[in-house]
Amino acid sequence: MGPILPLAPGRIIDSRGRVARKLRISVTDRCNFACLFCMPQKEKIRWLPKEEILSFEEITRVTRILVSLGVEKVRLTGGEPLLRREIEKLVKMLSGIDGIKSLDMTTNGWFLREKARALKQAGLRGVTVSLHSLRPDRFAKISGMDALPRVLEGIDAAYEAGLSPIKINSVAIRGYNEDEIIDLVEFARERGFSIRFIEFMPLDGLGLWSPERMVSGREILDILSSRYRLIPKGREPGGTATLWAFEDGRGEVGVITSMTEPFCDDCDRIRLTADGKILTCLFDTKLYDLKPLLRGFASDGEIATYIQECFRRKPAGVAYMPLFKKLAFERVKPRAMYAIGG
Repeated sequence: MGPILPLAPGRIIDSRGRVARKLRISVTDRCNFACLFCMPQKEKIRWLPKEEILSFEEITRVTRILVSLGVEKVRLTGGEPLLRREIEKLVKMLSGIDGIKSLDMTTNGWFLREKARALKQAGLRGVTVSLHSLRPDRFAKISGMDALPRVLEGIDAAYEAGLSPIKINSVAIRGYNEDEIIDLVEFARERGFSIRFIEFMPLDGLGLWSPERMVSGREILDILSSRYRLIPKGREPGGTATLWAFEDGRGEVGVITSMTEPFCDDCDRIRLTADGKILTCLFDTKLYDLKPLLRGFASDGEIATYIQECFRRKPAGVAYMPLFKKLAFERVKPRAMYAIGG
């Protein structure tokens, strides 16, 4: 790691010069699904006590401070964010913050059928829906819920409500769904949605990860190239997905190569957990607790300075960590994905 840089007024910048521009907010650790790559055995989980969860007012305060320091894009995650009661009220509060260029949500889609219109009216821009199979039995096996028809209805409701963009996320797992890559792409293309395939990461709850189960981004592209003529669009600065357009102009596909080609050098994300902790890197084991400041008498300026100091200590990234080989091949997991929202 290079020398620690001095605090930059008006910005959140780490020791490598990376600037935080995107905020991911986990509004709850709870989820009604139990995806095998995310959730440990559900009956063994101790959910966060209600009093530990940030209020909507606290989340809005932190977001406003972060936006004043240069954050431009906000994404709500969980657990499952739509499990948070009256989440549309939080959406409305956040959408009223000057300086936010986009406010989106990642969801499993279960509640979209009922919530999509209210979310749109409250100011949500778009949704990303997790969809790992189009076969009901496989969907249930991967997600822990026999829920495919309802999720598909939720995606339709999001479209009808005018939420945009609508993106599909799919984790490719060998032995589970790698033979559905083309089918999932066709599902998205027929509806004009973007789709992202994500490499299976060792943040799985059930300990199923192994190098053999991971379908690499390169392999995914080989499968797609056997069917389609792809036009490279590249990866946006700070983006997680390398994007490809289809020659016929219908749709877009991305691959998120978190394992085989990490994109740490221009990472611009900062995360806020449901219980008020700052996480600077998905694979880091260090969290910084904002709750004592939020529930004490700290000023916005003091909180801003604390966040800047925490972010300066952001690790270089998983690609540079001595722990990486252990993460990849010895199944050392910093934490389960459900607790941080991806």
